[in-house]
Amino acid sequence: MNAGIIGTGHYVPDKIVTNADLEKIVDTNDEWIRTRTGIEERRIADESINTSDMAFLAAKNALEDANLNAEDLDLILVATVTPDTSFPSVACMIQDQLGATNAAAMDISAACSGFMYGVITAQQFIQTGAYKNILVVGAEKLSKVTDWSDRNTCVLFGDGAGAAIIGPVSEGKGILSFELGSDGSGGKYLLQDKEYISMNGREVFKFAVRQMPESSVHVVEKAGYNREDVDYLIPHQANIRIMEAARERLGISKEKMATSVKKYGNTSAASIPIALSEDVKNGKIKDNDLVVLVGFGGGLTWGAVALRWGK
Repeated sequence: MNAGIIGTGHYVPDKIVTNADLEKIVDTNDEWIRTRTGIEERRIADESINTSDMAFLAAKNALEDANLNAEDLDLILVATVTPDTSFPSVACMIQDQLGATNAAAMDISAACSGFMYGVITAQQFIQTGAYKNILVVGAEKLSKVTDWSDRNTCVLFGDGAGAAIIGPVSEGKGILSFELGSDGSGGKYLLQDKEYISMNGREVFKFAVRQMPESSVHVVEKAGYNREDVDYLIPHQANIRIMEAARERLGISKEKMATSVKKYGNTSAASIPIALSEDVKNGKIKDNDLVVLVGFGGGLTWGAVALRWGK
């Protein structure tokens, strides 16, 4: 049974923090941030908004888009490294909020690759026929683990949530191939050290500019296609230079790559589903398009899928 994305949704907080705003609290400037990261602003959740609140709203939108009820869900997977609490999981929280009385629920911790791990996990349940409708959410409140006095990291991150419903699709549509990977020896380069995010930017950049392009090409080839067959690329929205490396390796035009990083910054596990949801809604992704989703993150981890869009 083919598994594909049959609905998408997202939510971002209202509060916008611009590069100019950050100039007032740390030694940085708008030009430096834009040229090195591509980020112009990010959304920050206030103290009353938790990761589960954003996950719930994104999930609700995805269910509406898929024309499903919460009772139709068999499983809920939430990718996050910033849960409200260690337990219960965010997935269980939104299972209750949604009223998904028939769904099992669990969180996945794979940092910025989490949504990819969730989608690929969901695919396995659909393909075996064990489950029919699976909700996968990427949701993060990174602002609560960001050191706002560290100019190297505080300019990068934002809050938000994106969701997708994975379900059966017709022959030739849906997920065609995937790749998952990890390199725990690089875990020290990107971690939550005590209270805050700690990052060796140079080492993470070196890893990402190699791995994202490689994984993108691998899944296209595994699916039996050539790079020129790709219609749209949705890379993890971490840094425009890393994203461009993947785009250039595939040899596709700038118009064929999602670039929500400038508006939202790096939202970790939420970045790919937010970009996906936006670009489906604005018509950039069309029926029968060959789409590549690719991410990397702390762990170190990575994941990618090639899929034929449509039901």
